[in-house]
Amino acid sequence: MYDYDFFVIGAGSGGVRASRMAATYGAKVGLAEDYRVGGTCVIRGCVPKKLFVYASEYAAHFKDSAGFGWSEAEHSFDWKILKANKDTEIDRLEGLYGKNLDNHNVEVIKARGKMLDKHTIELTDASGSRTITADKILIATGAWPSFPDIPGIEHAISSNEVFEFEQLPKKITVVGGGYIAVEMAGIFNGLGVETSLLYRGEEILRGFDLEIRAKLREEMIKKGIDVRIHTNVDEIIPSGDEYLLKLSDGNETVTDCVMYATGRQANTSGIGLEEIGVELKDNGEIIVDKYYKSSVDNIFAVGDVIGGMQLTPIAIKEGAALTATQFNDTPTFVNYDHIPTAIFSQPPIGTVGLSEEDAREKYGDDLQVFRSEYKSMKFTLAGRDERSLIKLLVDGKTDKVIGAHMIGPDSAEIIQGIAIALKVGATKAQFDDTVAVHPSSAEEFVLMK
Repeated sequence: MYDYDFFVIGAGSGGVRASRMAATYGAKVGLAEDYRVGGTCVIRGCVPKKLFVYASEYAAHFKDSAGFGWSEAEHSFDWKILKANKDTEIDRLEGLYGKNLDNHNVEVIKARGKMLDKHTIELTDASGSRTITADKILIATGAWPSFPDIPGIEHAISSNEVFEFEQLPKKITVVGGGYIAVEMAGIFNGLGVETSLLYRGEEILRGFDLEIRAKLREEMIKKGIDVRIHTNVDEIIPSGDEYLLKLSDGNETVTDCVMYATGRQANTSGIGLEEIGVELKDNGEIIVDKYYKSSVDNIFAVGDVIGGMQLTPIAIKEGAALTATQFNDTPTFVNYDHIPTAIFSQPPIGTVGLSEEDAREKYGDDLQVFRSEYKSMKFTLAGRDERSLIKLLVDGKTDKVIGAHMIGPDSAEIIQGIAIALKVGATKAQFDDTVAVHPSSAEEFVLMK
């Protein structure tokens, strides 16, 4: 007899969903978390990031309003007010997560979990350690920011620390070219911080559609962000209250703050997995089968800790699929085709399906590319120098739409609906047969010839 039918280590999106669903199916469930319930997304990721994105857009909105007849007025920004309000909202959401778990009779234990054997977990908190046992165990410990091994790297921060700044720096250098890097660069720039973004590759947002990537860099530069590609940091040298950065191209630059967004590693170190036979990849990710079972038959893993697309909705679906399989006699796994995602850069990006590069490699001469570039109606009166770009990729043999990409206002909201169409196998003819919502940006998706 075990203490729990199901025990989860990690109270992020995947762990919370899995624990709640397992309890719904009648399992006795425990959940260990050594920080705060909600994980990266709620506490130091998607949610506070989106709130900061909203805040950073107001400077442009105020400027735009003059073209619509609004008189100019004095505006000032108070970081402390934004941070306090953000903290209040995160506290509220964490409370809701905790209440929801309590309502489902999930026992939440504020402790760090470590595997001692396949059924035994050591729980450690400030008061000491104890052990519990469980029949089935889920590792949902997520991922953690990684840093390169360069001189002075101890002076750099990750996006985690950004949310706890007591005051904004005057100048910041963001190192990296992924979605966290471009989002953070947009946030700081919008809040009035002199912002640079350095990326070692040939174009930001590796893995996304190349034309969309290039368009974003162009628009970021227009907004005043110093975006440099083919550039990396070789050394960080403290210089009074600033930092001197020695760059890979031989140049130097000075900044108040260095933020790295160069990837995240699975958070599997020091929790006893390898010692009990759980197989890991070289990068620390847990190897699982399609039902999220590890090499140890009663230990499972979901979310960022198993790699793949590090997205909150995926972790949630994986947690639900796992528990349906194990506790509801319904073998379930996640279909990873046509996963939509949004990048809350400025301008934002929405994307689903294949990039043009991947589609061309798969479909060759059968690929049809439809594109529309335009200025949003809102910006015609505002006078803002920003253009949107929409692309549809179509398999010429079947007429199926295999990719949809958009950069411009409301991209995230629009791409969600487009993703449903791709999921059910919609054709270009069906897009064309759909009546446009006019005037809107979304109508471009059904008007491209």
